[in-house]
Amino acid sequence: MHPDLEKLIVLQQHDVALRTLRDEMAALPRHIAALAARNAAAQAQQIALEESLAKEEKLRRQLESDVRDFQQKIVKVQRQLDQATTTVQVTAFEHEIGFLKSEISRLEDTELESMERTEKFEADRKLAVEAVTDSEATLERERLRAADILKRDDAEVKLHEAQRSEVRAQVGEAMLANYDRIARAKGTAIAEGVDHKCSACQMMVRPQKWNDFTDRSNDTLFNCDTCGRMLYYDPARDAPQKKGVEGAAPVTSALRAEG
Repeated sequence: MHPDLEKLIVLQQHDVALRTLRDEMAALPRHIAALAARNAAAQAQQIALEESLAKEEKLRRQLESDVRDFQQKIVKVQRQLDQATTTVQVTAFEHEIGFLKSEISRLEDTELESMERTEKFEADRKLAVEAVTDSEATLERERLRAADILKRDDAEVKLHEAQRSEVRAQVGEAMLANYDRIARAKGTAIAEGVDHKCSACQMMVRPQKWNDFTDRSNDTLFNCDTCGRMLYYDPARDAPQKKGVEGAAPVTSALRAEG
């Protein structure tokens, strides 16, 4: 193995960890914003239902007032009917009384419909209040959790950055430049060679190159012919696979999600 490659493996572990931490830190505000939006929507739904209930209550008060007015008119017309002296007057007063009664019946039907709507609105409002309570509790809980995670992640970022700087200072300038170039293009610059393949792109390594690559006395730097990543070889991981043993445990876990 090239003398700088082990240091670059450690460097990549820090880079992968930093990327993961920063992604998590960037995702938390979006997560909180989504919860806040859900809470705002629940509150808006509750307000809308409160307004609908108030509107129905106002409508019923108006309907009740109109019914009383019509009832009073019926009493007045009934008196006029009692004093009527001609058939024409009687017919006219009876027709007016009939119309007023039909209007009262219509208003009462409308009031019944309003009461049915109110019943549904009240049920929906109960659910909306529960949704607001739940979303507010969730939002507060997640805000506290996010604050704890951000504090923890920030400390870990500082630690990884310090250790990363130490490792970079130990790597040759040319190797470091090569590492940075590949990492910018591929996301990761180092990949393990396992079972004649690059573990990042899963493409096969030519047999002769593989033989040279797995020669422990060879400190030449090998790159994957397909993705260009720098390859390293871990005999402890690869040997069990050559023997056909399943479930062999990897020795370097931080680089398993490359590619």
